[in-house]
Amino acid sequence: MSERFFITTPPDGDRAVLAGDEARHLTRVLRAKVGDTVSLFDGTGREWPARVASLGRDRVELDAGKPAIDSLPAAIPLTLAVALPKGDRQKWMVEKLTELGAARLVPLETTRGVAEATASAQARLERVVIEACKQCGRNTLMEISAGRPLDRLLAEVPAGACVVIAHPGGKPLAADIVPPTATAIIGLVGPEGGFTDEELGVADRAGVVRVSLGHHILRVETAAITLAARLAG
Repeated sequence: MSERFFITTPPDGDRAVLAGDEARHLTRVLRAKVGDTVSLFDGTGREWPARVASLGRDRVELDAGKPAIDSLPAAIPLTLAVALPKGDRQKWMVEKLTELGAARLVPLETTRGVAEATASAQARLERVVIEACKQCGRNTLMEISAGRPLDRLLAEVPAGACVVIAHPGGKPLAADIVPPTATAIIGLVGPEGGFTDEELGVADRAGVVRVSLGHHILRVETAAITLAARLAG
């Protein structure tokens, strides 16, 4: 058995605990037995080999080995600020952004937006991130931030960040769009109806670069994934 499981608390010494959905998946779906081996990760870049020590209905105790720490080269952190689409399209987008290595997703509150970034929606998307990490082997969780309007998001942009906005008629999204001195990258994607003239004006005054994603009109989730794939380090 080589399944990966997310733990909310790192092992205490050599003992780790799975609870809730993770424990139930191991016991009821995979029908694990004492002695089976799995991998554990806590979302901070660490992963532990572990062996099942005891099984309960909603709790599994494991003997954890020494952690391995991700040694991937540091990439410029990528944030996608997106006017969320509705329904399952949100889930699919978050899954793919996680696989592509995005560091953070900010639900963008826009005039023409169709989905509200509620606390329950945020919690649901956080679970999607965990499942995507389990599947793709990523050991650091993509952060799901609380929703923000465009003006507030731009007011929070750190010094040295490169900010681009997907909009028809913008510059072609080439490799050199991000300056070598950039310390962070933020990509903005509007709703299906597009950003309003007022929102585009806010972005222009903040020095945001307009970029084109091609000749066709893309759905929100397609635009976000395209932007992430081209900007990810």
